[in-house]
Amino acid sequence: MRERLEQLKQEALAELNGVLDAGQLNELRVKYLGKKGALTEILRGMGALSAEERPVIGQVANEVRGAIEAVIEEKQQKFEQQETERRLAAEKLDVTLPGRPLKQGGIHPLNRIIQEIEDIFIGMGYQIAEGPEVETDYFNFEALNLPKNHPARDMQDSFYLTEDLLMRTQTSPVQARTMKAKEGEVPVKIICPGKVYRRDDDDATHSFQFHQIEGLVIGKNIRMSDLKGTLLQFSQKMFGPNTEIRLRPSFFPFTEPSIEVDVTCVKCGGKGCRVCKHSGWLEILGSGMVHPRVLEMGGYDPEQYTGFAFGMGVERIAMLKYGVDDIRHFYNNDIRFLEQFARH
Repeated sequence: MRERLEQLKQEALAELNGVLDAGQLNELRVKYLGKKGALTEILRGMGALSAEERPVIGQVANEVRGAIEAVIEEKQQKFEQQETERRLAAEKLDVTLPGRPLKQGGIHPLNRIIQEIEDIFIGMGYQIAEGPEVETDYFNFEALNLPKNHPARDMQDSFYLTEDLLMRTQTSPVQARTMKAKEGEVPVKIICPGKVYRRDDDDATHSFQFHQIEGLVIGKNIRMSDLKGTLLQFSQKMFGPNTEIRLRPSFFPFTEPSIEVDVTCVKCGGKGCRVCKHSGWLEILGSGMVHPRVLEMGGYDPEQYTGFAFGMGVERIAMLKYGVDDIRHFYNNDIRFLEQFARH
């Protein structure tokens, strides 16, 4: 049996020296050291040996196994090292190559307009005020001189959640909440940007959700001339220094007197074109002097304080400034449309 073990050792080492890859190496491991391998077959005959021979043959078998395992381990490490070197060579980076540019996104055109409007009014000393989009009927209507059953409520078809809660139809409730919170303190000088909701048509100029920015100023001796000067400065900052404004009488329940504000056409400069229907003017917002009743409900004495308010649709301003003819473009997520407004 000793001779058979020595012969097995020489045969195994000879084959292992000629192995070329890890797969072949594993096959030889199974062939010689596996449960059904050559070494196991030889050791099954140890039962026929005498008690004196068994330890000697067992020691020889362990030496043979150790010699074969040592060569297999050496070869295994060699193959692993070669594989590592191969992968490093295949995966190495050429640090001299230029980097791949990352495509950057841009600010959405509506957000850009909101930021521009905020910057203009912050520059005039205004503060930004915010409020809830789910509003009470009181702040959305009654505190703005629109009691229940008031016919002007028909102008704003609303999304009611309960009898008393609705999705706000304007950002004016933020003005009412601010007046309540200040408890008669002056001056008040705020703008209120945010989303509003109305059951409106879904067409080129209307949407059930849109953005508004409203403004409110309250103090002593606030006059219509202050409102006109403010809106003229805003219009020239937004549409260009040569922009002129025109005030037209109108009606809003929360202001008295009320006016609509037009600007000279951004396309033709007031000469008349298809965009302005050859009138030379484009409507941009509504405004007026705060109604005494609204001041009173907000905690201000209308005999001592006056104020003005204005409100504009962000989408309307964006459509005029950028020459967009369909409000739905702002919400369709068409990257071809949005890329036109990206600034690099």
